[in-house]
Amino acid sequence: MTSFSRPDGRPCDALRPISFEADFAANATGSVLVSFGNTKVICGAMLEKKVPGWMRAQNVSGGWLTAEYSMLPYSTLDRKQRDSTRGKQDGRGVEIQRLIGRSLRAVIDLQKLPGHTLWVDCDVLQADGGTRTASITGAYLASRLAVQKLIDEKVLQENPFRDSVAAVSVGIYQGQPVLDLPYLEDRDASVDFNVVMTGKGEFVELQGTGEEATFSESELTQLIALAQKGIKELSGMQASFLTKRLLGNLSL
Repeated sequence: MTSFSRPDGRPCDALRPISFEADFAANATGSVLVSFGNTKVICGAMLEKKVPGWMRAQNVSGGWLTAEYSMLPYSTLDRKQRDSTRGKQDGRGVEIQRLIGRSLRAVIDLQKLPGHTLWVDCDVLQADGGTRTASITGAYLASRLAVQKLIDEKVLQENPFRDSVAAVSVGIYQGQPVLDLPYLEDRDASVDFNVVMTGKGEFVELQGTGEEATFSESELTQLIALAQKGIKELSGMQASFLTKRLLGNLSL
């Protein structure tokens, strides 16, 4: 019987090294460079005094939050063609940006953004698995930094966020449930999940599939438990980062 070992030597229930760097994009109202191991994503948030046409047409009150996601051409080993040169958006990118938007809207009170749209942009600088989970985790931080700046400038009256949100991947790699998969594990995993949860421990979204394989109820339970552990740690890191960044003048 051979012993199980992850490519990077981590325990099955360990996150990759996580870091957040604030104000990475000077012109964004709030921005963060988020790193999940070798996966690095620039997340920026800006407020626009305008709401989508469908809101105006239907006389919907409040504001809106929307997200865009892209992978820079040099984010992968083989150059990724830009959407602008392809003439259409990449289907995977559209699906991910919708996920990011849904995740953030789950924890924000849009009535507290009257007449405004909060734009969140996530650009993958370097991809090594988990770009969507890193994007969601960093997008919340960029949005929260932007909101605090807008409150300080009297543009917004109060914090519209009800809770934090973070995401992590889990999967079954070489027969073992593992947390936070880099590309090598994600590529060869028999089961792959992305889990989005709030800081209070409530689920926002579960995306899971067997890759030409099936999984048992017991394995599903193990994967969810791993994700809960990882997101609890991520939520703690987010809270610590925001508290230090904003010197405690913050309602989490």
